Amino acid sequence: MSTHPASAPTAPVDTFGPMLRAWRRRRGASQLSLALQSGVSQRHVSFLESGRARPSREMVVQLSTALDVPLRQRNEMLLAAGFAPAYRESNLAAPELAPVRQAIDFMLKQQEPYPAVVIDRLWNLLQANEAANAFTMFLFEGMPPPPPAGKAPNLLRWILDPKALRSKISNWEEVARYLVSTTYAEILAAGGEPRALAFIEEIMAYPDVPASFRKLRFEERPGPVLTVDYLVGGKALSVFTTIATLGTPQDITLQEVRVESFFPADDRSDALFRSLAARR
Repeated sequence: MSTHPASAPTAPVDTFGPMLRAWRRRRGASQLSLALQSGVSQRHVSFLESGRARPSREMVVQLSTALDVPLRQRNEMLLAAGFAPAYRESNLAAPELAPVRQAIDFMLKQQEPYPAVVIDRLWNLLQANEAANAFTMFLFEGMPPPPPAGKAPNLLRWILDPKALRSKISNWEEVARYLVSTTYAEILAAGGEPRALAFIEEIMAYPDVPASFRKLRFEERPGPVLTVDYLVGGKALSVFTTIATLGTPQDITLQEVRVESFFPADDRSDALFRSLAARR
């Protein structure tokens, strides 16, 4: 099923101006630069921010597009201006998303014998290829623990939870700090949506996850890529990942979905992945 845009606004109409100003400042843009980028006069941008003018539906979309506001937050801006949301949030299994699912399935299959997973913006696991399932079984030395009631399996929870994978990651502090800090920065850059901020508070509540993890530590000579180094049952392996997103999403779900592909960082890890594939 798909969740279609609401048919009526639910937010007060006088919040659009402050919201526009907040997004402009978040993007480091002046009123003049926003005016030039969006094809609107600086005077009109000023009037919209102060509430002296009210935007049309098209103007909201035009300005939010110029500011690269995520689709979820563009809906909020439309509501704030008194209009119904424009962008739907579909279930990934919805029939209209079949071409995208086929593309994702192709990417997952092509990644074999290396793992690849589909996650959302908050690291919830949506789909995995066979290699990823085998890799998960290897890391947990069996079936992974069930997620909390009402929640999906979550890769970041697995890494931070001392009852999950934390003890099996040799460079856990470095990896955990990087993932927490970059996730937090992405959430703030996307407007600090309440559900996303609640997720950050949840993962920060794990033992030995200090508040300082919200900020990335400066390294004078960082390596070319951060690897995750595992030690499981006496076997060591090192992996790095790439993230792929859709280039032209017009649906909230599709904008927030990501395909994370795992690659071996050395020959020993490559051999381990291939041995896992040979057992299937």
